[in-house]
Amino acid sequence: KVDINSKDLGRRTPLLYAAENGHEGVIKLLLAIGKVDINSKDLGRRTPLLYAAKNSHEGVIKLLLDTGKVDINSKDLYGRTPLVYAAETGHEGVIKLLVDT
Repeated sequence: KVDINSKDLGRRTPLLYAAENGHEGVIKLLLAIGKVDINSKDLGRRTPLLYAAKNSHEGVIKLLLDTGKVDINSKDLYGRTPLVYAAETGHEGVIKLLVDT
């Protein structure tokens, strides 16, 4: 069986890559399997939610938040949270999603 939580040299999982690039369909597939580590962290301690917030992928954020298992206050290596990244990019929809959670 394939390991859906496999990590590359940067400790990035398939879910991290999908979240970073806004691939909602891939995220739905991974979440449906049910064993995906939704709060996995890469070497920079970035989570899928953090990548989605950084890149303003509102649909991805909704999918992750809907699991009820995502850590919305996770911090990367520099202490930045998903909300900090969303504020940096100025995406009001993402900020609203995070604040209303």
